[in-house]
Amino acid sequence: MLHSNANILKAQLSGESQDDAGMFQLAPVSLWLEDYSGLKQLFDEWRAAGVTSLRSHLLADPERVRACSGCIRVIKVNRKTLSLFEADDLPHLVSNLGNIFRNDMLNAHIDELVQLWDGKLEFCSNTVNYTLSGKRLDIQLNGSILPGHEDKWDRVLVAIEDVTEREMAQRKLARSEIYARGLFEHSPVSLWVEDFSAVKQLLDDVRRQGISDFRTFTDVHPEFVARCVSEIRVIDVNKHTLQLFAAEDKAHLLGNLGEVLREEMQEHFREQLIDLWHGRIFQQREVVNYSLAGDELHLHLQFSVLPGYEHDWSQVQLALTDITARKRAEAYLEYLGKHDVLTKLYNRSFYVDELNRLERKGPLPVTIIIIDLNGLKLANDQLGHAAGDALLRRAGEVLAKAVDKPSYAARIGGDEFAVLLPGTDERDGLVVMESIENLLEVNNQFYSGLPLSFSMGMATSEPGERLEAVVKRADLLMYEAKRAYYASLNEGA
Repeated sequence: MLHSNANILKAQLSGESQDDAGMFQLAPVSLWLEDYSGLKQLFDEWRAAGVTSLRSHLLADPERVRACSGCIRVIKVNRKTLSLFEADDLPHLVSNLGNIFRNDMLNAHIDELVQLWDGKLEFCSNTVNYTLSGKRLDIQLNGSILPGHEDKWDRVLVAIEDVTEREMAQRKLARSEIYARGLFEHSPVSLWVEDFSAVKQLLDDVRRQGISDFRTFTDVHPEFVARCVSEIRVIDVNKHTLQLFAAEDKAHLLGNLGEVLREEMQEHFREQLIDLWHGRIFQQREVVNYSLAGDELHLHLQFSVLPGYEHDWSQVQLALTDITARKRAEAYLEYLGKHDVLTKLYNRSFYVDELNRLERKGPLPVTIIIIDLNGLKLANDQLGHAAGDALLRRAGEVLAKAVDKPSYAARIGGDEFAVLLPGTDERDGLVVMESIENLLEVNNQFYSGLPLSFSMGMATSEPGERLEAVVKRADLLMYEAKRAYYASLNEGA
């Protein structure tokens, strides 16, 4: 009976051994059974010689790393190993280990050795191997000294998992992130990444209160707009943003956002909130900000909730394009369309449009002063056009100081000017004429050379009278004043 039991136990052990061998061979990962006993002996020798830091010892001489590798003996590998490394059999694999383990894995191998030196029975690393045809393999290596062999290290099981696809995906992702970051940082427009999640919560809270007309709500509660502005969190800005807003660095900019986003921008932001309320998560508009140097910046703003963040608006991007130069050019062109370049007064085109507007809308009565610059032709003929232009500029200075909006002074001909006084009766019109006379006297005291002189005629509209008729009456009075002026010159001569 005892003999029979012994045979049964022997058969069971033999079966388990065969199962283990089968599992080793058929494992879906690369398995290596290796003998590290030579490496342990080398470690013992180095310890006896006084080595305390294996890493420093190995880095001091790379040949010592190779000596460690030379102490490791491959006992067997499984089928997955042969197919992974493109080897015909174990001798073919072992004889070409130098092609499999290259300098790429030096630092990783040192890490493995240090783990064993420090007394660990298991070690791991992420490293690079190569197939026998030279194809790169990114691998995850896990090694373990088998139970019962802790004293000699003569049986070590190493499992190698091919993670090339994963690592390639991670490298591709890293390159994409670097590329995207480069696009962000070096974009020629100002880019801001902001967190609008608190703004969304505020809007959702208002909606839950039953508010449907958000524009009217913000009319009644302007403080809500200011509250939303205060809840925006800036996550990041790019280099061009710092240049545009004259900031030393991101901390300098973010610490002074109140200087950038002033109160006059609140109406622009209100419109942005109204668009968001109606679900427009991509927006474009023109806004005004200020640099930290105090310069006014006209900007074209593009606002977009980034894909994947539509549910909470926790990441939105603002792109700001500086259109200050364009806006200045537009303003200058608009100025030229309404102003006389030489005198800086309004031009005839504006004068005609304003007459028509006052005809339609008032306010009445309208007083009109028609003015002729005395002596311009004489100045041009005797002293040249530069002297005549100087007189015209001086006339512009006087008339610009004489009136304020809603009144206007315009140059309507070569030497002819008009002053439009809406909602002004004859008495107040005479006050303006007297002011012009006083300003002429002051101007002549300030400038030497030719005296500045006006001939003026004034008329005030009667109920139902066309302004064209008022202009004619003022024009006739101006010519009377001009004849009187030249008559006085002839009498003096």
